[in-house]
Amino acid sequence: MNNIAVFGTASDVGKSVIATALCRIFRNAGVDVAPFKAQNMSNNSGVTPDGLEIGRAQVAQAEAARVVPSADMNPVLLKPNTDIGAQVVLQGRAVANRSAREYFGDTSRWREAAFESLRRLDAKHEMLVLEGAGSCAEMNLYERDFVNFKSAREADAAVILVADIDRGGVFAQVVGTMALLPEEDRARVAGVIVNRFRGDASLFLDGIRILEERSGVPVLGVVPYFRGFSIAAEDAVPLQSVVDPVGVPDSRKISIAVLYFPHISNFTDLSVFDHEERVEVHYLHRPRSLEGYQALVLPGSKNVRGDLHWLTDKGWATRIAAFRETGGVVVGICGGYQMLGRMVADPHGVEGEPGEDEGLGLLDVETELLREKTLCNASGVTCSGGLAVHGYEIHMGETRLCEGVDPFLKVDLRNNVEVSALDGAKSVDGKVFGTYFHGVFDGAVFREWFLKSLDAGYVPAAEPYDREQAYDLLADHVAEYLDMELLLSIAGHSEAVE
Repeated sequence: MNNIAVFGTASDVGKSVIATALCRIFRNAGVDVAPFKAQNMSNNSGVTPDGLEIGRAQVAQAEAARVVPSADMNPVLLKPNTDIGAQVVLQGRAVANRSAREYFGDTSRWREAAFESLRRLDAKHEMLVLEGAGSCAEMNLYERDFVNFKSAREADAAVILVADIDRGGVFAQVVGTMALLPEEDRARVAGVIVNRFRGDASLFLDGIRILEERSGVPVLGVVPYFRGFSIAAEDAVPLQSVVDPVGVPDSRKISIAVLYFPHISNFTDLSVFDHEERVEVHYLHRPRSLEGYQALVLPGSKNVRGDLHWLTDKGWATRIAAFRETGGVVVGICGGYQMLGRMVADPHGVEGEPGEDEGLGLLDVETELLREKTLCNASGVTCSGGLAVHGYEIHMGETRLCEGVDPFLKVDLRNNVEVSALDGAKSVDGKVFGTYFHGVFDGAVFREWFLKSLDAGYVPAAEPYDREQAYDLLADHVAEYLDMELLLSIAGHSEAVE
């Protein structure tokens, strides 16, 4: 077996991060490796260089593997837009909206497309690192699940189970998973990684022995909890994020509030601020005073009208208006930009029942949701100051500027094709602006301008965040605690051992 599948004993055990680490570990060992996840359920997505949509986790894994992201790396992406339904993105393009019952009623169409992508990817690379979804032993879904062991069988991959010891119950996680698996799939499990360990690992030696005796497979390593790097989160605001904090913002820092919508998407747009020592970001779900914050960000949303109803019902609309009146800076990205306008119309029922809703009225723009999704990598400059901006667009809407508002960006490149277009809008005083550019803050030039506009005394970090360095730090950290000789042997690459 030349391929490895990283499966979880439960959801959120860290399998995405472990898979990312393995992509960089094997790439550094000289192996041509690429990531694959048959089906991802996430509103955090990215755009490939050829203008197709996949999960952000697979974009990160491709970067770690030093390969170009492609739609084959995540052929099925489910983007939840209601509590029981999602938009289905198939091989990079939105093709349908399905309720959970409709989707899981017959998964053959999605499975066949996923395995087509898997075979194509497998033919191009020496090795694949597959990522599973949730628990790989959800027996009520087992026959319909093509993300875990069906993918492993199709790729003839050795399976590594990842268990999270930090949440407790690691023995039940591993032994219970192995006990539930059919013999054919149990035979594929080649090892276990115990993730997110805290404390003295020598005290867990008897735990390793018990796990190996009871599961019948080796423990490849016990990986300590480590916060020294930041990798794009797959589908939920990272555990280390500050959500609905008690108390007031730190007056010594630049404090940015982010509305935590029920259908929040692409919150990774704000992740770059985690590397700014003088900046704190708070995700706010429960209504509270915005006093003490210098800026408020309305991020992306997979259900703009639904989240507009939510913020109005919760009283956020009144608080946002008051924040604006007292001089606060308000930023909208993608769906958040649409909410800042006068109106959001959905005549085709793209995100639910057809209709239209009044927006927050902070920008003189109107949005209509369209059936076709805009997908592109893009770059340009700000209309004021000519600051370079790079990002990517993923949206179903078209926004029209009315009187009393100016465009925010001049776009000169979309999917490597020269264009002459405008994006976003800004208020006359510049304190409210919106854009369709995800990743707008990733660029150092624009980010520095933004933070200096909030605090003239802001000084950029001496060593700015380096994503490549983060992948290497992650790989070094994980490799330090794994039996690398055994891991490379399992993957059929013993020759890579120095």
